[in-house]
Amino acid sequence: MADTNIFDLIVIGTGTAGSTVAAECRSKKWNVAIIDQLPFGGTCALRGCEPKKVLVEAAKIIDSTRNHKNKGISDSGEIHIKWHDLINFKRTFTDYFPKEREDSYIKAGIVPFHGHAKFMGPDTIRVDYKNRSVNNDNSMLKGKNILVSTGAKPANLGIVGSENVITSDQFLEFESDSLPDNIAFIGGGYISFEFAHIAVRAGSKVTILHRGKQPLENFDSDLVNMLMQKSQDLGIVVLLQTTVKRIDRLQSNSYTDNGKLVVHYSSTSDSTKENKSITTLKADMVVHGAGRVPNIEGLDLDKGGIEYNTKGIKVNEYLQSISNPIIYAAGDVAAVSSGGSPLTPVASYDGNIVSNNLLNGNTMKVNYKGLPSVVFTIPPLATVGLHENHAKEQALQFKINHKNTSEWYSSRRVGETCSGFKVLVEEGSEKILGAHILGPHADEVINIFSIAIRLGLTTKDLNDPILYSYPTNSSDVIYML
Repeated sequence: MADTNIFDLIVIGTGTAGSTVAAECRSKKWNVAIIDQLPFGGTCALRGCEPKKVLVEAAKIIDSTRNHKNKGISDSGEIHIKWHDLINFKRTFTDYFPKEREDSYIKAGIVPFHGHAKFMGPDTIRVDYKNRSVNNDNSMLKGKNILVSTGAKPANLGIVGSENVITSDQFLEFESDSLPDNIAFIGGGYISFEFAHIAVRAGSKVTILHRGKQPLENFDSDLVNMLMQKSQDLGIVVLLQTTVKRIDRLQSNSYTDNGKLVVHYSSTSDSTKENKSITTLKADMVVHGAGRVPNIEGLDLDKGGIEYNTKGIKVNEYLQSISNPIIYAAGDVAAVSSGGSPLTPVASYDGNIVSNNLLNGNTMKVNYKGLPSVVFTIPPLATVGLHENHAKEQALQFKINHKNTSEWYSSRRVGETCSGFKVLVEEGSEKILGAHILGPHADEVINIFSIAIRLGLTTKDLNDPILYSYPTNSSDVIYML
């Protein structure tokens, strides 16, 4: 017989959102259980932003050294990335984390379950344990409230031979003295561009294959074009309007070709051609960078009376399920109509919203105004607020400040030739509508504009030199207004 346990709150997922809600509700003496089939900690800490940033920082050292060649720094020592050692260093940030997180749950009185959660009814969860010897293989939990915060997973590519493609998780765990000579990335989003900028500085030849006309579609097109040129100058080949059809693994008598992958792709730029020619590309590694989807498959949400779509669980402005009121969703699995994005700050924010609404009733609504986003290429590209085309669609009256800043001292002193900005300012109110920055420390400077948009500050509020230490990248804000 399966055990039955009753909890005030059951949390599915141990990432940022789930851990925030579990800890807050437990601090109010709620009886809380938390479930995850993966190592405790979630994507960001273990398989995403944190370990990725370790690799980015290493690549930045290579970049900085090269940028300063003939500017007082010699690269005669042939500085390079030792991939195996870098991955070992990355693991000093990740290996300890699952146990530390589980220990923190236990110390707080949160009951952890290692296994796969499935809804058996509107308030009932079955846990299929990873360790099949535990409690006759499964356990039944009843929750007065349930939070689903299971994050996202790579989308199904739907490509013949996709078993030959590795995920971003596997890329971050790749063990070798060096990266392969030739790497292809499917998709032109965050993952592909960030990893491509790491890989090319680690000595790999890199190709990105993207279906659309513009990669990094969430960012300003003018700045994306500048970053595209920078990427190509580095040796990254970016193929746009390209559809991957099939991926084969070669079984060849040739020592050099045996085990190589062959990517078959066609151009989508000419829709009038019925029989589009297929082109091939050889690679040693092919990486999935074609987007992620809410990780809700296998939860049996239908049994829980939970409505969902391709964007996740349908929720109201309180992050409460529209079909089952005891269910809440946070982070990547919440299908929010008002502008949420699959970002760690959103997961943290959602966790605070859900915690409040569970403990105090639905008194807090989501408001994602001023949410920044960054792609950690080298240099990074950042965005917050409205894009130019969106502002036009809303018939807003605004002015645009747009400039290439490669000759600014803040770029020249670090040898960066790719930098620029675009800021949208509403006429009359002088409020910041949107800000888009490419260049050194864009990932930090964007936060100033995020605060301005969130709090409704004006150019006059920001245009005060006393606010900024000088000379810094933040002090450049004054010249962007």
